[in-house]
Amino acid sequence: MDWNKILNSLLNSVISWLTTAGLRVVIALVIMFVSFKVVNVVARKIRKSGEKGRLDKTLARTLAYIFSLTMKCLIAICLIGFVGIDTSGLAALAVSLGACVGLALNGALSNLAGGILIIVTRPFRVDDYIEAQGYSGTVEDIHITTTKLRTPDNKMVYIPNGPLSSGTIVNYSIKDTRRVDFTFSIGYGDDFEKAKRIVMDICTSHELVLEDPAPFVRMSSHGESSINITARVWVKSEDYWTVNFDVLEAVKTAFDKEGIEIPFNQLDVHVKND
Repeated sequence: MDWNKILNSLLNSVISWLTTAGLRVVIALVIMFVSFKVVNVVARKIRKSGEKGRLDKTLARTLAYIFSLTMKCLIAICLIGFVGIDTSGLAALAVSLGACVGLALNGALSNLAGGILIIVTRPFRVDDYIEAQGYSGTVEDIHITTTKLRTPDNKMVYIPNGPLSSGTIVNYSIKDTRRVDFTFSIGYGDDFEKAKRIVMDICTSHELVLEDPAPFVRMSSHGESSINITARVWVKSEDYWTVNFDVLEAVKTAFDKEGIEIPFNQLDVHVKND
């Protein structure tokens, strides 16, 4: 066996491959690297246009994601054909795999359809505070199959878009104003008109409470051991919790100062001796 002939033949085969198919592979890799860089730059610009307000933020992020994924797939398919691989066989294989994956990932397809429905109908947008599927938080991002929420305690929750799109969604940010509701209880022996006046003064004097609609303070019910006073004030959505805590603290302080008792549950035990 002539090893020199074998080595020469192998070397000639390698050189021949490098000068033909190998060169195409190198060119394809270079084109893919440059093309992916360009796609990433364009997708980043689309995303930034949403952050700067020229385009809706939710729509901008979704378009950037779809653009990046679609263009990279098209570039990869074109380069496979450029290298010389028969794409007809790959297309048939992709169809077969797609059918199998579609049957196996029925839930994922449902989430995909839900993501498209959310993007089209827009029940919420990025940065909205929502409550859905037992969770509440600020919408960080809307992907094709999942929506990412940041909870008030800084946890990240990923909710599948399928059940999210078909379930109940409460959007707290869609309106500019919100109503804050309070219920204050006083004893039957306390001065109701005085307590009502205290609550009204606190509500009307708060700088974040809106004058229109005007604050509302009335007796709402006769409880088993208390008279209940309902107060309703309108505020800007971003001031909701500030006004809520401020009014609660101010009413408690004022009631204590004026000697108005806030009833609480008590248990009286009577011991009977025979």
